[in-house]
Amino acid sequence: MFLYWLQGGRISIGFLGAAQLDPFGNINTTVIGDYAHPKTRLPGGGGAPEIAGSCGEIFITAIQSNRSFVEKLDFVTSFGHGEGGDHRQRLGIATKGPTRLITDLCVMEPDPVSKVFTVTALHPGVTREKVQAATGWP
Repeated sequence: MFLYWLQGGRISIGFLGAAQLDPFGNINTTVIGDYAHPKTRLPGGGGAPEIAGSCGEIFITAIQSNRSFVEKLDFVTSFGHGEGGDHRQRLGIATKGPTRLITDLCVMEPDPVSKVFTVTALHPGVTREKVQAATGWP
């Protein structure tokens, strides 16, 4: 399945979840804390790293909190936009990467140049202040 469908470029949109997410859409589903002595061991990547690199674009879904939306991940399980900018292209990854982040508070999209996820739509009844309080980056 992975070789024919996913790596063959036949999947246009992949959906991923995250235990931790950084401003560039990189995902951690492996450990919280130090890898050798984690606070919490998570289920890991499964097929998510392949999906993140091989699907035409990625939509990420997550419950938004400042515990999960962090400035720096404890571990990178699935590559988003790396360090931002053209990092994907510099590594030879031809797909778009994460293009939408859909949470219980808002919808975010990456800035075209920096690739930092920014709010593009608030859900009804949600304030900018509530979103900022639940996000580990400005």
